[in-house]
Amino acid sequence: MLDAKDNVAVATDALAEGETIAVGDASVAIGEAIPVGHKFATAPIALDAHVYKYGEIIGVAIRPIPVGAHVHVHNVLSARLPGDAAR
Repeated sequence: MLDAKDNVAVATDALAEGETIAVGDASVAIGEAIPVGHKFATAPIALDAHVYKYGEIIGVAIRPIPVGAHVHVHNVLSARLPGDAAR
C-alpha cells in the first residue's frame, strides 16, 4: 500500500490462497492466488465503490470485492483507460 486511502495493495511476491500477510498494521488473509505485481483488496470494496491506489481513484468495482480477493479487470472498471467509461 502506498497511501492511507488505498483499499488495494500490490503483491511483491506471488501470494497463495489461504496465506496471511501483513499490510501496514493489519493482516490480510489471501482468498485466492495473487500473481506477483497484481492487486488484492485490503478492505471490502462494495459494488460501484471506488478502488484507490496511490491515494487516487483507479477504477470502480463492478461487483463486490472481499478482503484478500484479486483486484483486476474481472471485477474493476478502469477509471484511467479510454473507452472503459462506455461499458
